[in-house]
Amino acid sequence: MNTRALLLLLGMASAQAEVVVVVSAKSPVAKLEKAQVVDLYLGVSKELPGAGQAQLLAAAPPLRDEFYGKVLGKEPSQVKAIWSRLIFSGKGVAPKELGSAADIKSALAGNPNAVAYLDKADVDASVKVVFSP
Repeated sequence: MNTRALLLLLGMASAQAEVVVVVSAKSPVAKLEKAQVVDLYLGVSKELPGAGQAQLLAAAPPLRDEFYGKVLGKEPSQVKAIWSRLIFSGKGVAPKELGSAADIKSALAGNPNAVAYLDKADVDASVKVVFSP
């Protein structure tokens, strides 16, 4: 492998986001365990502990794909298949995908039962981190 290719690979590795799961700063939820996050985002559970029915929010790729891999341990196609089955059977509503961190934080601010994931660099006082892989 030549030096240029190695530098490109190193640059790509350092460009990956640090994904964290967040809720509104006003949410009663203080912490989630990994299993709770996985259950929510794979449709096993609909309840946000201590806050009622969860409204799941999702980021667009590449952050979404990183969240799927790092937190859920799944490929995007696997998660899509799971949600397709849940939606078809009437047992779930897929996470609402929003285009930017600002859109996600705005949606969180309006709903204390909403949960989302962001790049740690986008976290501010409007949200609180409840899970960090």
